[in-house]
Amino acid sequence: MECISRDEEKVRSDGQDMIYILVILLSTTLHVWTPKREKIHTEVEGRVISQLLTLMDSLKAHAQVVVIAATKSPDSVDPALRCFGRLDSEIDVGVPNELGRLEILRIHTRNMRLSEDVDLKRVSKNTQGIVGTDLGAVCTEAALQCIRERMDLIDLEGEAIDTGVLNSMKVTNEHFKVALDATNPSALREMVVEIFKVSWADIGGRQGVKWELQETVHYPVEHPELFEMVGISPSRGVLFYVPPGCGKTLLAKANANECKTNFISIKRPELLTMWFGESEANVRKVFEKAHQAAPCIIFFDDLDSIAVKRGSSLSDAGGTADHILNQLLT
Repeated sequence: MECISRDEEKVRSDGQDMIYILVILLSTTLHVWTPKREKIHTEVEGRVISQLLTLMDSLKAHAQVVVIAATKSPDSVDPALRCFGRLDSEIDVGVPNELGRLEILRIHTRNMRLSEDVDLKRVSKNTQGIVGTDLGAVCTEAALQCIRERMDLIDLEGEAIDTGVLNSMKVTNEHFKVALDATNPSALREMVVEIFKVSWADIGGRQGVKWELQETVHYPVEHPELFEMVGISPSRGVLFYVPPGCGKTLLAKANANECKTNFISIKRPELLTMWFGESEANVRKVFEKAHQAAPCIIFFDDLDSIAVKRGSSLSDAGGTADHILNQLLT
């Protein structure tokens, strides 16, 4: 009982501070301490949520108090907190676009000695799906690469590094390339993200297929302004139908590499679970992750085993396959 009262008292004291001091309460991990009721494992969690709901309702009369919370997974938060009068305004911050990434890179590199061959615009263009923290890590890794190359010239036992050595140290474009290869987007860190070296030149024949993929996938990614200019929406999906062993997976990988997009490969076992509703949730998570890491290609390997025809003999008795199909269509 002691730990229960201590947790409740912490929430209650925070609420009292809001009421009388009129401050903003900021929580950056709301999903951790206010999970859905069905996922609560201890009585403590349930009572903390109840206490928070009570305090949120008591703030309605205090117009100068605003509660701001942050979470990486809004669907993991107790739905009662997302009702009207509580946390009823939701903002999808999202990942920075190309211009935003360029501004972040300029901030992280403003105190760095950059070589003339470094083009931050090109770096920002090649960092799709990467957030500010990742960009900071890229810049740090690039600087470390520069230092590693000069380690044999640095006297580690000396009190200071020779001025001539310092002046010769500049972060180059090659350093950024190495740093980018070692960095995966945070948005896709929980998923298998593959990096391929395969290109169109590694695939014999299939010229017609390559051309269609360039029109359908490559052009919308590289030149979205052309589609906006003529007022048309590019295609959002491609279906390969060939016998096994004809290179459809290789085509998908080469396409991702040529477009410089993130690539997520999904197979049936990664989506299906024995728990009701979890399979559909897994499908939603895949698309949410891809949206955060856009531009991104989702490759469903053996789609016929995932999106089973309704009423077929392959459909399971519990209706899980139908639920997955409905979620995919949504």
